[in-house]
Amino acid sequence: MRNVQRYPIDGHNALWHIYKTVSPWKGIRNFLFVQCARYCPILPLKNWIYRRLLGMKVGKHTAFGLMVMVDVFFPEKITVGENSVIGYNTTILAHEYLIKEYRLGEVIIGENVLIGANTTILPGVTIGDGAVVAAGSVVHRNVAAGSFVGGNPLRELSRAQPEDMMQQEPVLNGNKEDRYT
Repeated sequence: MRNVQRYPIDGHNALWHIYKTVSPWKGIRNFLFVQCARYCPILPLKNWIYRRLLGMKVGKHTAFGLMVMVDVFFPEKITVGENSVIGYNTTILAHEYLIKEYRLGEVIIGENVLIGANTTILPGVTIGDGAVVAAGSVVHRNVAAGSFVGGNPLRELSRAQPEDMMQQEPVLNGNKEDRYT
């Protein structure tokens, strides 16, 4: 289950009420910085934009791939732990504007997490340390630490035991020696 706060709306759909919840100037400012970060190939500069200009919590050595789209209106509700990789064209949302309500929720991505390309992460989810999310997934619920999940709807594909993760050696093309060539 996602951890979101719900705000009911009377009248027109909730998106028509957006500037009652967020300043239009904040939206414009954040949009410009998010767009700069999306195209920026320099990882330390990209993380600086996210931390200093957008108010996100971003751990050391975290890498955001090209074209990652973070929430324009509520980027301060996004936390990404150390040494995580957010894949190409992933979208991380901290808000949802629906017909009769809008919802806000923090997104917490743990340490050493791999998010595959073209993934959408919805508001109010936590992705545990060491989790792997397959490319093209929609993360609509919490992901346990060490899990390998994917798809739409999201489902667990496998789960590594912590002791197994420490003992695994990479194997390329079935030959352990290939990793050195």
